[in-house]
Amino acid sequence: MRQEKSRFIASVAVSLIVAALVVAPGAWAASTFKILHVFRRSSGGQGPRGTLVSDAAGNLYGTTVYGGSSSCPPCGVVFKLAPNPDGTWTEHVLHRFTGGTDGEGPFAGVILDAAGNLYGTTDYLGSSSCACGVVFKLAPNPDGTWTEHVLHRFLAGTDGSNRSNGDPTPSAGVILDAAGNLYGTTYFGGSGGWGTVFKLMPNPDGTWTEHLLHRFTGGTDGADPSAGVISDATGNLYGTTQYGGSGGLGTVFELMPNPDGTWTEQVLYSFTGGTDGTICAACAVAANPVAGVILDAAGNLYGTAQFGGAPSSCVCGAVFKLAPNPDGTWTEHVLHRFTDADGAYPSAGVILDAVGNLYGTTEGGGVGYGVVFELSRRASGGWSERVLHTFLGYGAGPEAGLLRGASGNLYGTASGGTSGGLVFEIKP
Repeated sequence: MRQEKSRFIASVAVSLIVAALVVAPGAWAASTFKILHVFRRSSGGQGPRGTLVSDAAGNLYGTTVYGGSSSCPPCGVVFKLAPNPDGTWTEHVLHRFTGGTDGEGPFAGVILDAAGNLYGTTDYLGSSSCACGVVFKLAPNPDGTWTEHVLHRFLAGTDGSNRSNGDPTPSAGVILDAAGNLYGTTYFGGSGGWGTVFKLMPNPDGTWTEHLLHRFTGGTDGADPSAGVISDATGNLYGTTQYGGSGGLGTVFELMPNPDGTWTEQVLYSFTGGTDGTICAACAVAANPVAGVILDAAGNLYGTAQFGGAPSSCVCGAVFKLAPNPDGTWTEHVLHRFTDADGAYPSAGVILDAVGNLYGTTEGGGVGYGVVFELSRRASGGWSERVLHTFLGYGAGPEAGLLRGASGNLYGTASGGTSGGLVFEIKP
């Protein structure tokens, strides 16, 4: 969105002043919020919805769902934000999607390998016959430009069929293992269109081969994985499904590799509705965990559920922990239930710091435009929430997770509001 410079400065000033004063009741945020970049032109991208990643020099990399040129939305871009000596940041657009075979609409962020290559997914296009999305790689060139390589195009009938229109649709990003293989999920596709977990393996000739590790059936094994997967030290994969499970309200699952190359799925937890962080029993809302999970050194999993968390009428969401038991089962512990005043509807997962504090975002709540929060352990037991920032409308709806920098500062994106989206930094 185009704005006059004076209007922009005034808007940011008002946002920062009010944000310092408005926090959830009982949770004062002794933190500093700074806007690093505002997306205002279609050529620079609009609507960042993915989690950021950083390199050793402190540059930030991310995606926008829209923009890239005046003739394109939605299309989208991959961008780099470089810090300047005076504290400002400069955006560099590394790739503008064309809305053709190179893909369109990257909802997820990118990952970075040791050689400086970026990997990601687009939610749309990639093929003239199927708007199914792609997995791509961006490689840096000596002259500072970047070259996109499409590693895989999802095709109806090959990767499975959408329940309605044949689109596998990778809404989440990918992860990379030590051998250079990529792992991810598709929201649709598979045997009945309920989604898949896939692996992409590089070949000596530069091509990539896809292997479907699991096809969700829509039953007790889960349905519609909105988020990607993580891996533990032994190569097991963990993730969530938005629906399915024994209660039909979503799952946390594990995929374990077998010696013969197949994979076995185990559902670690099925959401049942109510206080476990899914929908409250009295509500007719059909949505559950849309974010993935993280793993701590002790083998516990942490995540968020977008709705529910309270025993009656509130459907504001929750942060949960899954702890493994000696008999192979897992026990869920709800660490925090959002009340709307302190945040609502977390679309992203959480991250951990070195002392075990959790940080995350909610898409709504606060004064209605979302918050950034911290959860810390009480000495007496339980967890305390601290709201680090409340969005007031200029930036709004943080749908992505946070990145914790080397200095301990938090970096994130807000996709909506009166701006075209922004990138922010918080010093907790």
